[in-house]
Amino acid sequence: MPKPTGPSNPVLRGLVRQLRAHGKKHGGGIWSELAERLDCPRRTRAEVNLSHLSRHVEEGGTVVVPGKVLAAGGLTRPISIAAFKFSGAAKRKITAAGGKAITIQQLLEQNPDGKGVRLME
Repeated sequence: MPKPTGPSNPVLRGLVRQLRAHGKKHGGGIWSELAERLDCPRRTRAEVNLSHLSRHVEEGGTVVVPGKVLAAGGLTRPISIAAFKFSGAAKRKITAAGGKAITIQQLLEQNPDGKGVRLME
């Protein structure tokens, strides 16, 4: 029998279950897709730099990253970023630019429909 893949972190497994349940209740959408992208081995999860987010997100936009946000580059405008993990330097740069660094759980509570949220990899 092959070894099971996916996250072994109990917090992440609980988040994936919650996202799937929310997606089924509200008709799929971004939350189901996010659950699928988080339910994979760590080595295949997204790692996104701030420079990439700065280029592809407009001012005041909201982005969710199914993985970790890294501090390479910088932000020139305030944006809200939700991710499973942030590097310490990335959080400092986001708040210095006037943006918000929040968890996926907080984003789910603030915006249960997922309208206006962009999924980045």
